This record gives sequence, structure tokens and C-alpha cells, in this order.
Amino acid sequence: MSLAVTLTRAQEGVSAPQVMVEVHLSGGLPGTHIVGLPEAAVREARDRVRVAIQNAAFEYPNRKVTVNLAPAELPKDGGRFDLAIALGILAAGGQVPREKLDECEFLGELALSGDLRGVSGVLPALLRARARGRRVVVPRANAAEAALVPEADVLVADTLAEVCGWLRDAQELAMPGPANDGQTVDPEVPDLVDVRGQLQARRALEIAAAGGHHLLLIGPPGTGKTMLAERLPGILPPLSETEALETCAVLSVAGRQVEPARWRQRPFRAPHHTASAVALVGGGSNPRPGEISLAHNGVLFLDELPEFTRHVLEVLREPLESGHILVSRAARQSTFPAQFQLVAAMNPCPCGYAGDARERCRCTPDQIQRYRGRISGPLLDRIDLCVEVPRVPLAELGAPRSVYDEDSATVRARVIQARERALARAGRANAEINTRELERDCALGAAERSWFEAALERLGLSARAYHRILRVARSIADLDGGAALLDRAHLAEALQYRRF
Repeated sequence: MSLAVTLTRAQEGVSAPQVMVEVHLSGGLPGTHIVGLPEAAVREARDRVRVAIQNAAFEYPNRKVTVNLAPAELPKDGGRFDLAIALGILAAGGQVPREKLDECEFLGELALSGDLRGVSGVLPALLRARARGRRVVVPRANAAEAALVPEADVLVADTLAEVCGWLRDAQELAMPGPANDGQTVDPEVPDLVDVRGQLQARRALEIAAAGGHHLLLIGPPGTGKTMLAERLPGILPPLSETEALETCAVLSVAGRQVEPARWRQRPFRAPHHTASAVALVGGGSNPRPGEISLAHNGVLFLDELPEFTRHVLEVLREPLESGHILVSRAARQSTFPAQFQLVAAMNPCPCGYAGDARERCRCTPDQIQRYRGRISGPLLDRIDLCVEVPRVPLAELGAPRSVYDEDSATVRARVIQARERALARAGRANAEINTRELERDCALGAAERSWFEAALERLGLSARAYHRILRVARSIADLDGGAALLDRAHLAEALQYRRF
């Protein structure tokens, strides 16, 4: 029979839909035709595969070769289908047996020499194949990434000839080495002990880490806003295995190298203020994740927030609420996860010294108003914590460290305890609890509720602000021991962080 079928997987966002490669050999003029909505890189596979098969000491069929990539309506791009196409052609010609093809999936790009080259998006494909109980053969260049998926049946190969030898039972393929647990703290991660003073900002950073809240830092230039933001990942709880695999899957789809030693550490992304909206949310004719999705389960830091264009900042509003991004194009739709923690920093005015005791502000009231007006009210309303970062006295910078200058490990221990209380209560961080869980977990006594409602009325805050203040107060209570009822001290501290 001159028909053979092999299995592989396409790349569509962070999902990996299965693709069936059907190869048929027939009479007629010799030639290779690839159908099934292939893009340019897939159509060019006919030349790569032909030369690779010949250099692997096999015979390329001198017949009409038809390759169908099913489902036909799914766009296919990249060189990830080369190995599956080559094996299908060899199996259809009877040069390799077909017994193992039905239970395996094959990923890999072929060099003209017959060597296998690594491809992007391997991690999502392995997760889907594991769920289906199938073995996957990948290039050795993707071995480190493949080792991260527990209980996955993965084999690695260097060449097309090795895979054919394995199909013939003439040799064995290697398995990826053991994965690094990735939980060792990276010595290059900035430590909170480097920040001197700024007790209120350090407190706000700890609350943000405990509850997963968004944070805005406002202060003159050089007061430590960027230093504080860079140290947030070091005090966040470690990623769970599921969260780490989700984060690495986004990196894999983006074509970025997954570092085995750091795969369970939270990402920190800091795009420049000239970044476009597409750079943040992702896009392109073949949609790729943007900075927001690359910060999934980690921190997205926007320095000089008002310098971003208004249009770019507005694209943050929906992901902050939904936790995902849907990129729509004429031919396809791709969904990327976007469960990130936003930390932003800005100066109080264009010159940066409004309200500073040592430097005189040179900005007019209209300039200050226009500068601050670049950030819309709806976006500010989605930020839970706002804190001023004033200038630190020079004497305090040169003084010995005090007991308040704690390192990241000490603060992280408290954050982990607070986060565990939230997970035991609601199964998620406080910033993510819904309205029904909010009513259950943020109960107020009669006196506290009356005081809180009066404060909200005087400040003129929205319903969204009401819920976010309660979530912040819940995080403060968790840091203080996890009291069942919120008291006035928790509410008052949470209210002071709404000073936009």
C-alpha cells in the first residue's frame, strides 16, 4: 500500500492542535505536492525533505508524491513538519516499517544533511501528547525543554537516520536527561536588602507580593522606584509546577530559550516606553505572544508610565481584568495567557520634582495636569496600590543597615505564609477572588462597615475601588496573621494606598 500516515502537531497560540500527515505515492510525473493550507516554509519542505532523505542513504520515490496536512482548514507554518513528512514518505515507499507510527508523534526541522534542528513550541505539544498518552520524538536541541514535562514519553534524536533505525528496531533513541528542579534561588536576582529606607514603599511591595496586587510607584528621579520593582520577583512565592509549565510554554511558543536552571522562577519583563501596542499584547500574521504574555505568572514593569502612548496603556485594561489575551487575525485566532502582576513607576511631573523638598519644580500646573492626564482614570482604577517614593536622606544612605532593612528571604517567608492562607481559604491569590468570595472572605463588623462606607463616600471611590480595597485589606490581614474579620486598621492602611 502506497499510503502512510504520521502524526505531528501545529502551533496555534499556546495550544498545539494535532496534525495528521497523509502521504500517498502514485503514478504520473515525478514531483512532490503539499496540500492542507501550508505556508511558504511548509511548501519549501519538499526540497528540504528530498535532499535530507537522499543524504540519509535512503531513496526518494521517483513517483508523484502527495502530502496532505489535515485538518485542511488549520494554517500550517514553520519547519516543524519536516520529520513527519519525511517519515511518511519513507513509510509509504516501504523503506521503514509503519508499526510504530500510529503510537508516536514527530516534531523537527530537517537540515539538508539529514540532521534534526530544534523547533519552537515543543512544550505545548508535549503537554498535549502526554494527555493523549502518545510518545513524542523531538530533536536533541529540544531535549532540555522536553525534560521539563513530567511523565512525558519523549525520545530525542540527532538525525533522520537515527529515527529510521529506531523504527526498524535497529537502534534505541535516547531519553532527555533529568530536569533541573529550578527552585534554587538565582544569585543574580536583586535582593531587597540593597534598598535603604523607603519603609512605606517596602511595605506596599510586600502587600503586593502577598496578594498579587498591581502597584504604582510615584516619586522624583533616583529615589529607588526601579530598584523596588526589580526586587518584587525575589519576594514572590515560587511557581508551582503547573504555573511554571504554563510560563515556559509561552516562552517556547515565542521561540525563546527556556533555561532549565531557572524554569520555576517568575519572569520579570520591563519593556521600553517606546514599545508599541502589538509589542505588548502580541500579534503578527502568525500571532506571537507579547510582553504581557511573556510576563505570565510574573511581573510586568512599566517604567516612566506617562511616557507610554495613551493607546498602548489602554490595551492593558482588558488583560488586567480577564487574565488572557485574544489576538484575532483574518485567518486565525490565538489566545495567550496574561495572568501578570503590573508594577508601574512615574515621576510626579515632567521635570520630576513636584513636591520635592530639595529641588524646585519648574513645571506649570497645566503641564503637570497634562502629564498626569496621559494615564486614564479607568487604568488607574485597576491598580490596587499607589505609594509615594520620596528622596532618601544622604545620611540614611551611609548609615549602617537597620533592622527594617530586611533581605528578600525574610520578606519572602512572610509572603509565602500569607499566600498559603489565601490559597487555603479561596484557592487563589486575594487579587483574583471574585465578588462572591469577597463577601465571604472579607467580612466586616457593623462598626467597621459603617466607617468604611463613610470613608468611601467622602473619597468618591468607584465600586471597583471598593472591591479592590477590600482585597488589599484581606492581604494585609493575612500578613498580620490571617484574622477572619477585617478590622479598621486593615481598612485604613488599604485606603491610604488609593491616593492617586
